[in-house]
Amino acid sequence: MKFDLSATGLRFSRHVPKEQSPFERLFEIFKELITHTSGDFDEAIDWLRELDKEYSLTDENYTIDDFVRDLLERSYIQPKNGGSGTDGEMKLTPKTEKLLREHAMKQIFGKLKKAGSGNHKTKASGQGFDDTGEFKPYQFGDSIEKISMTESIKNAQIRSADGPFNLSQDDLVVEDSQYHTQMSTVLMIDISHSMILYGEDRITPAKKVAMALAEFITTRYPKDTLDILVFGNDAWPIAIKDIPYLEVGPYHTNTVAGLSLAMDLLRRRKNSNKQIFMITDGKPSCLKEPGGGYYKNSVGLDDYIVDKCYNMARQALKLHIPITTFMIAQDPYLMRFVRTFTEANKGKAFFTGLKGLGEMIFEDYQQNRKKR
Repeated sequence: MKFDLSATGLRFSRHVPKEQSPFERLFEIFKELITHTSGDFDEAIDWLRELDKEYSLTDENYTIDDFVRDLLERSYIQPKNGGSGTDGEMKLTPKTEKLLREHAMKQIFGKLKKAGSGNHKTKASGQGFDDTGEFKPYQFGDSIEKISMTESIKNAQIRSADGPFNLSQDDLVVEDSQYHTQMSTVLMIDISHSMILYGEDRITPAKKVAMALAEFITTRYPKDTLDILVFGNDAWPIAIKDIPYLEVGPYHTNTVAGLSLAMDLLRRRKNSNKQIFMITDGKPSCLKEPGGGYYKNSVGLDDYIVDKCYNMARQALKLHIPITTFMIAQDPYLMRFVRTFTEANKGKAFFTGLKGLGEMIFEDYQQNRKKR
């Protein structure tokens, strides 16, 4: 028998991908350029004009000037000094800052499916919110509502096969479930000069990771907390909205200051699950002295500085704060330092280039979200 699809009243047509408008095509490129230029609008537009000359991105019907006008009219940019926008410098609006975070998240976590907000699973068994489809023996304190009568009666029938049927406590099973927990995370980003040395831009991928992680946590897990800090000669926290504007400075790498601030931030958080993610090229080269000066040494690994780093790792271990280091340099002596540092904290280390950095941080974030 043939089924007449037309009788259902449904009509099917070939899917035609939506064609991008000139603005949308340029906007995709602009989002990349504005991230690379640390939020410098004029520099990003200059780059866009150069690309237009080389690749003919526009024509007489829609120019770069038309694109800038549309950015202003759609509230993606605004004048820095409150002017009309026809002249003067421009800056990004909060709308665009959020859009950049969403853009970074789609790039890095694009394969994720959206889920309900605010909950994470752990591997710990017990009372919780998500059923796993597995069962465990009933224990005093388990919720009565969680008792599976079907499975419990089945157990009683098997046990009573050769005699009268009766149901005992030993037959009772409850559906196993997974705890929902909250996580407090500090993301440390190295902004020392070495992050742009040797012609390799390491800071832009780090910014993208920070934006993606911020958007991921705030939208999918709003009960979690995320603090972001940067460290060069010193360390200081930054707001999520300021991530696109991060720039590398003429700094050494004061890893100790970064870790100290990270632990201070986590001490203020009430969540029991805490962790530190550190993106760095792995070479500590600076310490703040008690008198206010700096002890610096960029040649090799300085034992005095390195020992202070190991002490910080052990302090974090005592506070039950694991440190995951994402090491984006491949020098063997730096890798040995990171391994020793990681062993002192009982944490984890990933030795990686820039490619795949975001995916690795996401995977580790998910794996670390378990009851400790």
